[in-house]
Amino acid sequence: MTATTPDEKLLVQMFEAAIKAADPKAALAAYLPAKPKGRVVVIGAGKGAAQLARAFEELWDGPVEGVVVTRYGYSCECDSVQVLEAAHPVPDPAGLVASQAMFDALAGLTKDDLVVALVCGGGSALLAAPAPGLTLEDEVALNQALLASGAPIGAMNAVRKQISAIKGGRLAAAAYPARVVSLIVSDVPGDDPAQVASGPTVPDAVGRAEALAAVRDHKIVLPPAIASFLDSAPEDAPDPADPIFAKNEVHVIASAAKSLEAAATVAENAGISAVILSDSIEGEAREVAKVHAAIAREIGTKSRPFNPPVVLLSGGETTVTLRGAGKGGRNSEFLLSFALEVEGAADVSALAADTDGIDGSEDNAGAFVNGQTTAAMRQAGIDPAAALANNDAWTAFDAVGGLFVPGPTGTNVNDFRAILIR
Repeated sequence: MTATTPDEKLLVQMFEAAIKAADPKAALAAYLPAKPKGRVVVIGAGKGAAQLARAFEELWDGPVEGVVVTRYGYSCECDSVQVLEAAHPVPDPAGLVASQAMFDALAGLTKDDLVVALVCGGGSALLAAPAPGLTLEDEVALNQALLASGAPIGAMNAVRKQISAIKGGRLAAAAYPARVVSLIVSDVPGDDPAQVASGPTVPDAVGRAEALAAVRDHKIVLPPAIASFLDSAPEDAPDPADPIFAKNEVHVIASAAKSLEAAATVAENAGISAVILSDSIEGEAREVAKVHAAIAREIGTKSRPFNPPVVLLSGGETTVTLRGAGKGGRNSEFLLSFALEVEGAADVSALAADTDGIDGSEDNAGAFVNGQTTAAMRQAGIDPAAALANNDAWTAFDAVGGLFVPGPTGTNVNDFRAILIR
């Protein structure tokens, strides 16, 4: 859907400002490392990894080499860095090839060499590399179980790191004795760099005990092979205090916070107050939507806690517990739940979208909503409540032409939500 009303156009302008604030070249420029005596090897993973690699090549004054992996359809041409593609959100054999290519690129480095790791959201699935004793099929089954669980990203990553040969700092360990500078576009609540793409170059202190606790606390149903491995894994992921990481640097170069601030400026320039609720909201998408809707209704009917007109902005990463067999993603599920809560309101409109341009596994980033959206769905033969129960938000929005399809953005700072109350 192309924005048609003035309010929808303003919402899109805010989204575009958020994307621009996370532009790879602008984000990288302030964090270029000092030149080494030896080689410069670029590695990277994520939905915006190819764009980051191209931007680095344009900014770097000197020869570079290396390899990055991105999602199918998200690549761009680089001069000397090889760009590979693999599947997301469920790993495939191409991810195994990409992971091995990165290990090969790091082989034989010396203390005079520099490794630049360009990491952004989506890298967990793209870097397929099961631990010894496990198979790609095991990793695929784990990923499917995690995606269906509704567990927060920290819990999912705690498990992923323990069953991987590349995550949890293992890729950085393979680069030793070369220095590794990780330049990270954060798509996780709180901007912990060890959580982005499950931290291939950034170890953390979360070990097997924490992973087992996450499985228990979030009632994650693990595939039998993964459960057995996790119960008897010979060792934890690398320790961040290990001396091999002592010379390394980690920088978060773009985040949801910076993008939301840019969106707020667009609203304020249009004469509308902007409030950033949070850049790190987690929780079940449909429940988070109810809270946002309650605030919007309170503003619209009682002018509290903020006076209209106002835009509510938020970011973070919600989750979806799969209950049905429909199509959609966390942003479209958020919006369908939100639409049901603001049904009939004449003064509310909203856009929620994934900043990488893809919400879930379909081709939309999100969708538009207003107080008449659910009535339009019913007129089109869709019961919005039934669609929500079946996790079928994509079908519901498609039926009314409400999908927002900007295409791949080349970056990823997680979810973007903008709610305009007139």
